[in-house]
Amino acid sequence: MLVTTNWINDYLKTDISADEQAELLTAAGFPLEGREDLPSGDVRQDFEMTSNRGDCTCHLGLAREIAAQTGNDLLIPDNSVDDSGSAIEEFASVDNFEPELCPLYSARVIRGASVGESPEWLSRKLEDRGDIPRNSIVDATNFVLFEQGQPTHVFDLDKIAGNKIEIRRARDGETFLPLGEDAKPIKLTNKDLVIADAEKPVALAGVKGGAETSVTAETTNLLIESATFDPVIVREMSRRHNISSDSSFRFERGVHAAQVEPCANRLAGLLLEVGGGTLCKGVLKDGKPIPELITAKMRTEYCRERLGNNISDEMIVEHLNSIGFESNCIDGIVTAAVPYFRGDIHREIDLVEEVGRVHGYENIAIEDTLQVRVPASGGESAGRRAVLDSLAGMGFVECVTHSLISIKAANQFLLEGQTPLMIDDDRASAEPALRPSLIPSLLKVRKHNEDNGAKDLRLAELGSAFILDGNSHTERTELAIVMDTIESDGIGEIRGVINRVCNVLTAENNVSIRSCESASWLEPGGEILLAGNVIGHLGRLSSSVQKIWGLQPTIHVAQLYLDKLLVEFPPEVQSHELPKQPAIERDISIILDEGVEWSSIKNALINLQLEHLEDVSFVTTFRGKNIPTGKKSLTLKLRFRDSKRTLTHEEVNDPTTTATSMLSNTFSAEIRT
Repeated sequence: MLVTTNWINDYLKTDISADEQAELLTAAGFPLEGREDLPSGDVRQDFEMTSNRGDCTCHLGLAREIAAQTGNDLLIPDNSVDDSGSAIEEFASVDNFEPELCPLYSARVIRGASVGESPEWLSRKLEDRGDIPRNSIVDATNFVLFEQGQPTHVFDLDKIAGNKIEIRRARDGETFLPLGEDAKPIKLTNKDLVIADAEKPVALAGVKGGAETSVTAETTNLLIESATFDPVIVREMSRRHNISSDSSFRFERGVHAAQVEPCANRLAGLLLEVGGGTLCKGVLKDGKPIPELITAKMRTEYCRERLGNNISDEMIVEHLNSIGFESNCIDGIVTAAVPYFRGDIHREIDLVEEVGRVHGYENIAIEDTLQVRVPASGGESAGRRAVLDSLAGMGFVECVTHSLISIKAANQFLLEGQTPLMIDDDRASAEPALRPSLIPSLLKVRKHNEDNGAKDLRLAELGSAFILDGNSHTERTELAIVMDTIESDGIGEIRGVINRVCNVLTAENNVSIRSCESASWLEPGGEILLAGNVIGHLGRLSSSVQKIWGLQPTIHVAQLYLDKLLVEFPPEVQSHELPKQPAIERDISIILDEGVEWSSIKNALINLQLEHLEDVSFVTTFRGKNIPTGKKSLTLKLRFRDSKRTLTHEEVNDPTTTATSMLSNTFSAEIRT
């Protein structure tokens, strides 16, 4: 923000040089970005302004910071005025229909003013800051803006239809011509907040005044606007219409309602000085009551501990009061009334920061040694890294994609009852949906690579997915996998990847798959179960979805919801001695109905409690020649072992026969081998 040294000194009892101002304000958190020595003898300086310090977007605010650090006296401008004219209600009225968006709107009226050139002192102030003087009325509003940080505006009262001011939403299709030499009319919608007269919008609230009611050389009657607006709607309108101003810059950082009327009086007094006329008695205002001051508490011992400095209780209170707080300390507890212009102060740590800033960080001792404690291993970050490292070892390429996708893409990956979670931002109109799954993002990557000749890709991404189920919004951590596969073994291949990922996170091999039809993007598809709980879906990408994306190879996909598993990483692993005795394995191939699930077969075999049975594992599934329609050939493996001796083949014959008999009777399976 541009300021001048002399202008800042107007509010300090003792002048501070430009170099000292730069040093002090940089130490206070406003780094100097540029400096220019002016022919007038003044110095123009540009200080960086953070978004939370709207109170310092003016000369008075920066002077307050300097006074606090130097013990200088802060000189507050006189805001008193003589309103000896007729009652203001005779000439204007104000109706605020949007008090949530405009917490306070005030208006004053001056009659019989004249518009001319500004006096030399006023023109010089603005020129030295880098502005172009316009006329006495406009220059006065800019002076108050840069002096106190309160945007104001002056209308030609005689151009206000019906002498009536309304704060309302714009009507769809209304047009508005903003001030400016090259300005063009803009079309408004009901998303916009406007200041209107009885017929039309006369200002885009908090952003720009209108050309149709602007002050000219013929203007004699003035309506002074001083108000505060919601920072969010000002920011949205400024970006939507590509109009920015010194006013929007400050409203976006927050302007408190308590400064609206005093600054209006300051402007009224200045206008009477430079333009003459008579100020009407009274103020028109409409909105919500001015909020009470926030009170924050801080433990002085906590303050000393955080800053690492033995600052006394008395000095802590003195530091806070020097920058506008009204604070006292009782039994080590500071109670501070936060000044209205400090909307960024709410918590104890905020007060600690203010004490440290005023005290001077350079005055806080630096410890020569630093104690370091090695954090415990594991946690979500380590779990993420372990999963991604494991996938990299299996040939996967990690992707990082945008969380916004098109509505069409989002609708392809929703379960029943779910809807896309949307963002309201014109800049994201093409892709306004937060992704319900990472799969569409990876399909976009896959399509891009296919178009550029890349084949046989394995893609993976670990990130956030967003679901709106009824009125309930859920954000979850999802691992998405997209694989080019061989048609006959795609499910087995991607299941092997899922087994490996779950083993890394849990150190167990208790993953099972249950067929489901709810995931419409899979054909066929199934739910991934870990210890009986659904943790995701896998399957072949449906032909309809694949056609929409224009993908040629067979694609298999999977999605795992890993929030709980990542938090509990690493798993507790119990080591066991390796078996000393050899095992005997028997393969069994059966033909059975397509709808029979592997998990049912495995559980049934385990429930037999066959003697010496150590493990039941899936080998493969075959569909094709010599296999009837609606059937499949499934091969499984039984492993037998005795921990104390070597088994004989004769000892496992009977358990194997029992297993095949059960499969035949329970599942109507035809035993092949």
